[in-house]
This record gives sequence, C-alpha cells and structure tokens, in this order.
Amino acid sequence: MGSSGHGVRLPFTDRTEAGRVLAERVAALGLTDPVVLALPRGGVPVAHEIAERLGVPFDVLVTRKIGCPGQPELGVGAIAEGGEPVFDADLLRRLGLTERDLDPTTGRERAELARRITAYRGDRALPPLKGRDVVVVDDGLATGGTARAALAAVRAEGARRLVLAVPVGAAQTVWELSSAADDLVVLAAPSSFRAVGQWYQHFDQLTDGDVLSLLHAPHT
Repeated sequence: MGSSGHGVRLPFTDRTEAGRVLAERVAALGLTDPVVLALPRGGVPVAHEIAERLGVPFDVLVTRKIGCPGQPELGVGAIAEGGEPVFDADLLRRLGLTERDLDPTTGRERAELARRITAYRGDRALPPLKGRDVVVVDDGLATGGTARAALAAVRAEGARRLVLAVPVGAAQTVWELSSAADDLVVLAAPSSFRAVGQWYQHFDQLTDGDVLSLLHAPHT
C-alpha cells in the first residue's frame, strides 16, 4: 500500500501544481521502467508532470462512465479500453437493474470509447504493459468507477506493479480502491467530498485539443 498525504495545502492551484507535488511521491516509489497512463481528460495534465519527473513518456488510457438509464449523470459502471465493463453491483441492486438492462448504454459508451481512442492515439496501440510497473493517473476520485475499470484493465494486461496516483480522493473511495492497486498514492483524502473540482482553485474543462497538445509536448 502507498502513501496518503500529510501537510498538503488545499485547494490545489490547478492540475499542473497538483501533478508536480504528486510526481515527487510517485518518484519516491523507485519504479522500474514505468509506464504512465492518464485517464482523460482531467488526468492528462497531472500525468504529464509525473512523466516529466520520471523522465518517461506517457499515454492515455481511455475510460467511459456507464450512466443509469434516464439518469446519465449517475454512474452505475465504467469501461476502460482493453477491459470489460465494471459495474457497481450494490447500486444496480438498489436500482433494480441488471447488467443486461444496461446493454444499450454500454454499447453507446463502447462506441464513444473507440472514437476517443482514435482521436487521441490514431492507429497507435497502448504501450506494452505486461511485466512492467504501471502508474494510472487521474485528477481525483469521487466514486472511483472509472479508476476501478482502468485498474482492472491494466491488471488484466499483466502489469507487474500497479500504482494509482491521484492528488485528491474521497476518503471512502480511497479506502475501497486500496485493494485494487499495489500502491495508492493520494495527497489528500477528505472525508467531506462533493466533487473533485472543489479541491482546485482552477478546474477548467479540458478539450480533446488540450489532451493532444500535452501528449505531443516535447519532454524536457
């Protein structure tokens, strides 16, 4: 298990500042030949700072939330490229839904997943993950649904050591995800948590263009 932050001042200025602080914690893990994967879009500026600090390139691992029919903002599951859908079984039970009920929604999200993969990487495949240390990065954890799907997909690819690195996460979610990764690096885990954006002074919505410019930025 990894580290949770002490003495971190909230809110962060922006994702870049949070990424720089997080990068020092990730560097301290002493990873071997790491692969850094960002969950777009918000995880990309954070991962850029980690990759710069480690001196390695980074890429995106595309994920999509699967929303409840009629309440698309309520995430009942998520899917990551290369992986199968991961559902919140307790929530489905409370809503009286089955995974099959979500087939149309899941199908639409698979199509959007494919579109975004093409937009971000074109024909380029994910870097090989088997037997490597992989750092999965996002800008924060609210319910953790997309992070859980991402971790499951990376684990299935045979990662040797799986790290989840986020600047901030809801305390309950951090606890729930602690068993899904080998190391969990979180700078702050407040118990009172409404949304990721409340922990940043500047939390602009990012575009696909923002993602591409960071992915193609030269490394210093």
